[in-house]
Amino acid sequence: MKIDAHQHFWKLARGDYEWLTSELAPIYRDFGPADLLPLLKAAGIDGTILVQATDTEEETEYLLSFADKYDWIFGVVGWVDMEASKAPDSIAQFASNPKFCGIRPMIQGLKDDAWMLRPALKSSVSALIEYGLCFDALVLPRHLPHLLRFVETYPDLPVVIDHGAKPEIKTGSFQPWANQIKTIADNSNAFCKLSGLVTEADSNWTASDIKPFARHILECFGPERVMFGSDWPVLNVASDYATWAELAKELCHGNSNHMKAVFGESASRFYLESVQTR
Repeated sequence: MKIDAHQHFWKLARGDYEWLTSELAPIYRDFGPADLLPLLKAAGIDGTILVQATDTEEETEYLLSFADKYDWIFGVVGWVDMEASKAPDSIAQFASNPKFCGIRPMIQGLKDDAWMLRPALKSSVSALIEYGLCFDALVLPRHLPHLLRFVETYPDLPVVIDHGAKPEIKTGSFQPWANQIKTIADNSNAFCKLSGLVTEADSNWTASDIKPFARHILECFGPERVMFGSDWPVLNVASDYATWAELAKELCHGNSNHMKAVFGESASRFYLESVQTR
């Protein structure tokens, strides 16, 4: 089973995507299942993990409505206000849906780089662990020292780093990102998504710009803790589905075992096995 572990849907009329403006012309329109399904079929992808794109629980309910309708949407990563007193109740309610896999706070846009270490989050994290849910870390390189402390503080929480922590590919800044990613990989059970890299590169990027960063992710975490994600339709700002999928396959060096892990087994183990045991 081949899985795209990171994609989005949105409808502009819903009005809660503050970051999505007309300046992002290639993606400033509605995107839904009918737009994605032909791309999945062409790439040989069996199903997806649908990930939140804004910080409202209403959007999480919107995404779950798609998952309830389409069997090829294997799971949903939503959003909950982790500092709210009602957060554990919200997590419990969402967990009653068998396709709800976990949450993703939008850490990259928060003013406090150490937000994830706030004591106010403890009850939410405890609820995630109790219900067998996962945590998507949407972070930038500057957050990695704090993320290391986070995964050390909550070793029982399944964590995946989205988009390789968005390394600064455009400027070619390999360090300190590379050492920090390796430290997290070596000292935790965290996973990492092979996704979102082309949008961090220059507009005229080539495969040679992406490969050092992508290969470092694969070397640090190993294929068994790396999962392919398209980040579609955000991907459309810099590339297209087929191009990114082919480059991700190339990064596996034609190794069938690596391909199986990156394109399905890792995502299934991380997101879906815990759901099956709930």
